Amino acid sequence: MSAPSSLPQKTRQAASRRKIDTNRAWQRMLSGRRLDLLDPSPMDIEIIDIAHGLARVSRWNGQTKGNNPMSVAQHSVLVEKILTLNAPKMEQRWRLAALLHDSPEYVIGDMISPFKYALGGIYRDIESRLEAAIHIRFGLPATLPTHVKRAIKRADGMAAWLEATQLAGFSDADATKIIGKPPGTPTSMRIRPKNADKAAEVFLKRFTVLGGNSGS
Repeated sequence: MSAPSSLPQKTRQAASRRKIDTNRAWQRMLSGRRLDLLDPSPMDIEIIDIAHGLARVSRWNGQTKGNNPMSVAQHSVLVEKILTLNAPKMEQRWRLAALLHDSPEYVIGDMISPFKYALGGIYRDIESRLEAAIHIRFGLPATLPTHVKRAIKRADGMAAWLEATQLAGFSDADATKIIGKPPGTPTSMRIRPKNADKAAEVFLKRFTVLGGNSGS
């Protein structure tokens, strides 16, 4: 419903701007792309935007030890590394999928699991659409094979346990009870959070090594 014509012109203009803003479902990226969050196009996705965004999104809502937060970019590299340790013969493209497993968070952020659960289907639907577009953009199937998703989830669980015990203040027992500790978790692996620029740089290097295509 438009603003009543009896309102002053400036008030009507402000009301019109608010109406437009509430209907905007896209975000402008530093690359210049405009990504529609409700109907994302693979053509509007750039790896430099993903790396930049993930390097500035904190895991554990920033509640971690040290001068630098544990970024989603660094977490993604860790998950890919663990997956490779777990399954050294896994195809390179599935390792790339592991690196990109949290990529939707470059625009929707990293919400803690209890909040994701509270939001339910709305969050999952947006996340799934972004994930499919990202996969297509970089030559992966929109939906990963079940065995690949299972392997990535296992590596993700291992990374979460390591982060919880080393950075987020959990005891080993609490982390195992609340988060879970998949069999074979590499407990000797040490994590040292990097600053945002370094985290983005390492993420982009892994993307290139794994055969990611960043060209338009």
